[in-house]
Amino acid sequence: MSRSSRPNADLIIHNAAQVWSFGTRVAGSGLPDVIEAGALAVADGAVIWVGPESALATEICAAPDAVWLDAAQGLVTPGFIDCHTHLVFAGTRAEEIAARCAGESYLSISAKGGGINATVRATRATSEDALVELALPRLSRLLGFGVTMAEVKSGYGLSTESELKMLRAIQRLGARQPIETIATLMCAHAIPPEFSSARERYLDLCVSEIVPEAARLGFVRFCDAFVEQGAFEVEEARRVLERAAALGMRPRLHAEQMTSRGAIDLALDLGAATVDHLEALQPTDIPRLAASDVTSVLLPLSTLFLDDPRRAPGRALWDAGARVALATNLNPGTAMSENAALALGLAARFNGLRAEEALEAFTLGAARALGLEDRVGALCPGFQADLVVHAAPSLAHLVWHLGISHVRQVVKRGRLVLDRRDVPRCS
Repeated sequence: MSRSSRPNADLIIHNAAQVWSFGTRVAGSGLPDVIEAGALAVADGAVIWVGPESALATEICAAPDAVWLDAAQGLVTPGFIDCHTHLVFAGTRAEEIAARCAGESYLSISAKGGGINATVRATRATSEDALVELALPRLSRLLGFGVTMAEVKSGYGLSTESELKMLRAIQRLGARQPIETIATLMCAHAIPPEFSSARERYLDLCVSEIVPEAARLGFVRFCDAFVEQGAFEVEEARRVLERAAALGMRPRLHAEQMTSRGAIDLALDLGAATVDHLEALQPTDIPRLAASDVTSVLLPLSTLFLDDPRRAPGRALWDAGARVALATNLNPGTAMSENAALALGLAARFNGLRAEEALEAFTLGAARALGLEDRVGALCPGFQADLVVHAAPSLAHLVWHLGISHVRQVVKRGRLVLDRRDVPRCS
């Protein structure tokens, strides 16, 4: 290829032990999933070439001011996509841990005014500006674990004013730091205290006011609902999600977490984007999910946090051919951790995924959950250049050296946004 016909790169990542492209999952890419001794070239925020470093000089022309990023024989992967978080909130729930350690259940704590409603009280009393400032350190910690995109839910406002306040904060956060934020409305998270004896009135408020007002914001991509004992029943969630779908917000469901409530039927009826949690998933629902386009989102940090002996059946879902994603579920009550590395390792230990499957679930699988698999989640030409350089020689190290961030560099849209070259190589 002549020099004049080679594409100009403004960023080149070289000297990688492996580049995980997930190319076989991207139609027309012609790439293998993993490239040994690989390299990658970026221009204008997008990947323009991926291949063996031995072919780099003949395939790519570096712009005069191109940045050369030495992967130092580490792994290069797509950026992690955290497709399920509740990271905008105020207050703490630290005192609940002591109660749980003494044997009290999550449902019992919630019934006494703790749980979600404790966070609702604190969040309602906090300004939009303050919510943004409280969330920024959480996003910074996620970035340190290689997260380049995060879905963020409302659901701690449970009134029109407070839910909109949360959604605006989520949108503002995307402009304040490198992680791209995707907003989800979750007014169907809990019945707020003032409606404890008037469930129907709260549902009417969601359907007639909160959902339409959220849709008018123009940036809310999803509407989620918590189908669970003490939260919402299937038909209650249906009312909210059908209204949201009619206004352009795709349904999602917190489903089959502590009890089996029939949420899978609802998800399949509505063509939901995801069902999340699934610790109480019935085996008969696995082939039904596999035959659908609904993504099953595994949240093993919650399993650990709640000391739940049940495990979402990731192995069975994967083997059946279901779409599978992985996320942290960062939230103040049941997964207060930004540790994406721990989530990755636990997906192998708790949910039965192989290392390469866990990585795919946290990247391309999560992109599918968000309906963005045509632009993020893989390292193929035309995809957004969101990537991580890990100071580890193989993918197995990421699930072996549990809960440790091996992240050396993070690139978002072709721009180096985190550089920690002092992170020691895993050996």
